Amino acid sequence: MSAADELPVEDVWAPLRRTTQARIGLGRAGNALPSQRVLEFKAAHAAARDAVHVPLDAEALAIEVETLGLGAPAQVCSRAADRGEYLRRPDLGRAPADLSALPNSGADVGIVLADGLSPRALAEHGAGLLAALIDEFGGRYRLAPPVIATQARVALGDHIGAALGVSTLLMVIGERPGLSVADSLGIYLTHLPRPGRTDADRNCISNIHPPDGLDYRRAARIAATLVAGARQLGRSGVALKDTSPAELPG
Repeated sequence: MSAADELPVEDVWAPLRRTTQARIGLGRAGNALPSQRVLEFKAAHAAARDAVHVPLDAEALAIEVETLGLGAPAQVCSRAADRGEYLRRPDLGRAPADLSALPNSGADVGIVLADGLSPRALAEHGAGLLAALIDEFGGRYRLAPPVIATQARVALGDHIGAALGVSTLLMVIGERPGLSVADSLGIYLTHLPRPGRTDADRNCISNIHPPDGLDYRRAARIAATLVAGARQLGRSGVALKDTSPAELPG
């Protein structure tokens, strides 16, 4: 028997466990999981539920966003009245309640910060990611004033983008929480946004949640590559591919 075969299961899995947030090599206590693993699972499940149900503090986020130099963000909401209705009626999350406060900017790029299925993700990472996007786009594109959207689904961005009159819309939105990650953001890019666009018309950058996921700088660089490609191609979605160079560890 080799030395590796004699190690406890937990030690054998330890090197691989350090490379992933997935639950692997959990061990066993009789016919069940060890108590520690059961408690970890319950804690992760509670964190995921909280990430979905706890509403976004839009005012606090607006204060952070205003310091980034694009002006005070406009705030809009979908037709879903609260989190319960938002979860029961996805269709209401895709339709705006009132967009009359949005200026028709005619800008190149609009950025929406949306709570989505994880308001926690937007609260923790929204301002940092927006700062990286502003830095990446600086001098290249005219940016519309940012918009904060609550009870929002991705397609709400089509209505917002059309109201802003932007060429390309980036919908920064809280992704569906999992049992490993409850605070991940995604960016959905739609060129020439308008109501009626489908998921085939969008590109997605997901898993943005440093330090364990994609970092803000890298996400912004990918977004910039996709925006440039969409403007050159005249459309986004399945016809547009990410051509940004991979950044591999040395």
